Amino acid sequence: MPSLEPSPQRIRLFKSETLERFTLISPRAFAVAWAVLLPAIAWAGWGAVSPLTGLFLVSAGLLVWTLFEYVMHRYLFHWETKVPVLRAFVFLMHGNHHDAPNDPLRSLMPLSASLPIAAIVWGILAVLFGMPGTWLFLGFMIGYVIYDVVHYAAHQWPMQSKLAQAIKRHHMRHHYIDEGGNFSISAIFWDRVFGSKIHSLKR
Repeated sequence: MPSLEPSPQRIRLFKSETLERFTLISPRAFAVAWAVLLPAIAWAGWGAVSPLTGLFLVSAGLLVWTLFEYVMHRYLFHWETKVPVLRAFVFLMHGNHHDAPNDPLRSLMPLSASLPIAAIVWGILAVLFGMPGTWLFLGFMIGYVIYDVVHYAAHQWPMQSKLAQAIKRHHMRHHYIDEGGNFSISAIFWDRVFGSKIHSLKR
């Protein structure tokens, strides 16, 4: 289980230790969970479409994820509202990460949040596309796992290759230069497409 020991990098969100644990996830738990869940999704959709169609749908789902990631981060995670309950929700969901960005147990989305969202997305795709929607969903969730691993790496690892440094620099500018830009994490080209790329180190 994730440690609840006091940490200078962690903001406590709940008085209840049980609820607090649901907001944390270790890299090992994340890796084990998705190493099981991604093949399980593929198994659920096996035989619904041809291999070539399946590859196309997975690729389409991956692309849809990158756009979803951008929209979610820009408009939901940074939603500015005066309604106290909604402000608390936004802080619980993402604002605490900006106040304590280097907490290693909150650089990945906990299963308590990712699994319900995944279930809703899967349900929507199943209603819209039937069984082939499972392959779209698989691509979507592969995109999510890539996103979360990249996000974790940006905060916790040195990321020394040229591409990795560009991704890390892009996200660190969102945290430390301007929270109103650089919303993409795994597909940073969307910030250029939508005009939210931070071009200067000055505010």
